[in-house]
Amino acid sequence: MSEAVDDELWSAVGDPIRRRLLDLLLGHGSATSTTLSEQVPVTRQAVAKHLAVLDRAGLVHSAAEGRERRYRIDEPRFAHAVAQLTTVGNAWDARLSRIKRLAE
Repeated sequence: MSEAVDDELWSAVGDPIRRRLLDLLLGHGSATSTTLSEQVPVTRQAVAKHLAVLDRAGLVHSAAEGRERRYRIDEPRFAHAVAQLTTVGNAWDARLSRIKRLAE
């Protein structure tokens, strides 16, 4: 891997609730923490905290909409994250293949 691994990114996507929130945002385009909390098994406050982690990692951004904030995927950063995760996955696949060949 020629590129440094972004620990904040890995930490952000390492949580299953945050991955579900990303899936929901990808499917809906945008949503508030209230609407997202109706689709995951945690409170609205917990969803807001998860969204803050995703925001710090640069995966989502928000804009004020009335009394709430509407969250959207940051597409360039998300594409970068997908590329980085794919690179790391491919590197591990190659390592595991080498280990398998040695074991055989």
